[in-house]
Amino acid sequence: MGLAELFVIAVGLSMDAFAVSVCKGLSVPKMKLSHALTCGVYFGGFQGLMPFIGYLLGSQFEEMIVSIDHWVAFVLLGLIGFNMIKESRDTDCETLDSSFGVGAMIPLAIATSIDALAIGVTFAFLHVNIFWAVFFIGIVTFTLSSIGVKVGNVFGSKYKSKAELAGGVILVLMGTKILLEHLGIFG
Repeated sequence: MGLAELFVIAVGLSMDAFAVSVCKGLSVPKMKLSHALTCGVYFGGFQGLMPFIGYLLGSQFEEMIVSIDHWVAFVLLGLIGFNMIKESRDTDCETLDSSFGVGAMIPLAIATSIDALAIGVTFAFLHVNIFWAVFFIGIVTFTLSSIGVKVGNVFGSKYKSKAELAGGVILVLMGTKILLEHLGIFG
């Protein structure tokens, strides 16, 4: 998997965190730089950590499913993507309080990064350089989450559903590309 593909997956994964950051931006009357950086650090950190954990888990089972790894990648990316597409149809912003404390941010960071855990399992099967993957996913999510707080504060929830829809479509397309490449149809 090349850097361009890794970047596209990182953007797709970060859309949940972006959407929640938009909602956090809505929750504060006056946004501060610390709000954006807090979301960026929590969401970027967890989005980077979870694929690493998934990679470690996936590496344990790699030998058992190496013959179907492309199907596993296709199914995982497809399910995650379709779930994000489904969630994009919900136009309401979750009701989030304006707290940026540890107690408020950790549950949100975990919830938005569960998909990244599954992606990490897929990375193990595809022999992705996990350190570059973790770095890319963390940095992209940090950046987009930080921007999301400002977008939510300025524009409201207008972009939340569009971000989730785009992220879902990206992940479904990447899963399909992996399958087609392995089957020799594409690439």
